[in-house]
Amino acid sequence: MKFGFLGSGQMAEAILSGMLQSELASPDEVIACDTSARRLEHMRSAYAVATTACATEMVPSCDVIILAVKPQVIEEVLGAVRDLFTEEQLVVSIAAGKKLEFLRQQCGTQPRLCRVMPNLALMVREGMTAFCMEDDALNEDRELIAQIFGSSGAVLELDEQHFDAVTALSGSGPAFVAYLLGALVDGAIKLGLPHEAARLLAEQTVIGTGIALQESGDNVGDFIGAVCSPQGTTEAGMKVLWNSDVHESLEKTLAAAARRSRELS
Repeated sequence: MKFGFLGSGQMAEAILSGMLQSELASPDEVIACDTSARRLEHMRSAYAVATTACATEMVPSCDVIILAVKPQVIEEVLGAVRDLFTEEQLVVSIAAGKKLEFLRQQCGTQPRLCRVMPNLALMVREGMTAFCMEDDALNEDRELIAQIFGSSGAVLELDEQHFDAVTALSGSGPAFVAYLLGALVDGAIKLGLPHEAARLLAEQTVIGTGIALQESGDNVGDFIGAVCSPQGTTEAGMKVLWNSDVHESLEKTLAAAARRSRELS
């Protein structure tokens, strides 16, 4: 099977890296396409894959095309290759906000379609990916998508109606979590911790908390209660959070990101 990356930025690289590390594909089964000579040189040297700046050269030779360009240029990119797609091909789009209906209009009637929302944690094989497919998708397509993105994290199939929320929560979420982590680091530095120590302590605390919640399946409130001792340090800190507008601010943050996702569609 031949895989083509139409766009070779950081997200495309993260997907490719996971595929190669899991041996889902070998370098000679991949073609990376991009308008940036610098990105193509990087993909060649880092992963030993074939590269091209010509989308019309790449598309006809691939079974699966992973569309990894910015939403703002997707019409231009697909317009150049629309007539080259065949019914044997699967087009996988990671463009935020672009619905299956839009992709069908741009790709024509031939290829099968899948819409995917991954996040940048794929770069360290701890990504979160949601996907949806058209009704006529093959079971083999679903299995392949689960393999491609499962090679770099967790995968979840959802109805497309949920994708604006998915984009806000897991697509944009790494930036929001990093912002909160930065605030914890800054607070710890003000308490006298060296920067590197504060960062390591904050990072590992975030990682460990996520894993603990995921593996235990505990309710978030119950988890917080288990960490809090009566009149202890955690409870003292939580009282500040409970009396603040942090919860509301995070809800507004997700709502703003979801609203932008709808605008992009």
